[in-house]
Amino acid sequence: MPRLLADITPLKVSPAYRRLFIGNSLSVIGTQVTLMAVSLEVFDLTRSSAAVGAIGLVALVPLIITGLYGGAIADAFDRRKVALASTLVLWATSILICLHAWAGIHQVWVLYVLTAIHSGASGINMPTRGAIIPALVGDKLLPAANALNMTLGSVAMMVAPVLGGALVASVGYAWTYSLDVLTFAASVYSVWRLPAMPPQERKGVPGIKAVIDGFRFLGTRPNVRMTFLIDLCAMILAAPRALMPAVGALAIGGGTTTVGILMAGVAIGSFLGGFFSGPLGSVVRQGRAVYLSVTGWGISILALGAVVLFSRPGADGAANVPFLVLAVACMAAAGLVDTISAVFRTTILQSATPDHLRGRLQGVFTVVVAGGPRFGDALAGVVAVAWAGVFGAGFAAHAGGEGMTLLVGGALCVIGAAALMKWQPGFLRYDARHPEP
Repeated sequence: MPRLLADITPLKVSPAYRRLFIGNSLSVIGTQVTLMAVSLEVFDLTRSSAAVGAIGLVALVPLIITGLYGGAIADAFDRRKVALASTLVLWATSILICLHAWAGIHQVWVLYVLTAIHSGASGINMPTRGAIIPALVGDKLLPAANALNMTLGSVAMMVAPVLGGALVASVGYAWTYSLDVLTFAASVYSVWRLPAMPPQERKGVPGIKAVIDGFRFLGTRPNVRMTFLIDLCAMILAAPRALMPAVGALAIGGGTTTVGILMAGVAIGSFLGGFFSGPLGSVVRQGRAVYLSVTGWGISILALGAVVLFSRPGADGAANVPFLVLAVACMAAAGLVDTISAVFRTTILQSATPDHLRGRLQGVFTVVVAGGPRFGDALAGVVAVAWAGVFGAGFAAHAGGEGMTLLVGGALCVIGAAALMKWQPGFLRYDARHPEP
C-alpha cells in the first residue's frame, strides 16, 4: 500500500521546498476561492456564460506577455527576488479585489481589470517557481515533487469551489474575498525564506533575444514542444469551467452550491491522482502516459456534455441529485487523468531542459497551462451562446448550448490528441531514463 501513496521524500530532504509547500498550502485555497467567487459574481451581474468566459480572455494577453518575458527574467536574475516581487503584486491584487467588494462597487469591468493585473503577475510568478523546484529537490525527485504540487492544487480545487459557493451564498462576496487576503500572507513568507538563487551567468536586463532563444530551443526539441501542444488541445477544445454557472443554474439546478460541487469534482479526481501517485515514479514511457491521459480528459468532458443535455433541475430549481452525481463522476474522472498528464508533462519539461533555459521554458509552460484554459473558457462561452442561438430559446433555457459545447469539445479533444500522435509518433516512445528534448 505505501508504494501506491504519494512520495513525500522531497518534503523530508529539502527544508526550503517544505516551507514553500506549506506556504502554498495555506494560500492556494484562498486564491482559488477568489477565482471561483469572481466567476460567480460576474454571472450574477450579467447572467451570461460569455461574460464569465471573457474573464479568461481579459487575463490571456497580460499572461502571454509577462509569462514569456517573465521566464527570461527568471533566468537573468536571482529567482528568489523575482518570485518575491511577483508574489507581493499578487497579494496586492487580492487586496484590491477585496476592497472593491467591501466598497460595494460590483462592476464587471473592475473585476476584469483586476483579473488582468493578477494574471500578469502570475505570468512572472509561475515560471519562476517552476524553475526553482529542480534546484530545491534535484532531478531524481522531480516526479515526486510535481505530484505533491498537483496534490496540493487538487486539494485546493476540491475545497475552494464548495467553500467559495457556500461563502458567497451565506456571507457575500466581501468576506469571501477577505479569506484570500489573509491566507496569501503565508505564501509571501515562504518565498521570502527561500535561499538566494542567482543566475549561472550575470546577463543584465534580458531583451527580446532572450525570449527568442527560448523559442528557438523549443522549435528544435519535439518532445518538449509536444507537452505544450497536447495540453493546448485539451484545454482549448474541452474547457468546462466557464460553463459551470449556467449548468448549475439551468441544467442540473442548485445554483452556486451545485457549481461548487461540480468544480470540487475535478479536484477530487486530481487529489486521488496525486495521493495515489506512488507508481508514477516508475513510469518510463511518460509521453504515452500523457497521450492516454489527455484522451481520458476528452472522453470525460464528452460524457459530461451528455449528462448536461439530458438533465433538468428539480422542483423549485433544486439540484437534480442523480444527474448531479453523474456530472460529478465525469468531472472527477477528468481531474484524475489531468493530474497524471500534468505530472508527466512538467517532469518532461524540467528534465529535458538545461537550467539556464528553464525559466524561459517554464514561461512558455505557464502561458500554455494558464493561458490555454482562459482561451478555452472564452471560446466555450461564445460557442455555448452560438449553439443556443441555433436551437432556440427552449434549448438555451436548460443550458443546451453548454451541453453541446462540452459534448462536441470532448470529441474534438480525443480526435486532436490522436492526430498529434500521428504527426509525431516519437513522443509515444519518450523514455524517462534517457530524456531527449
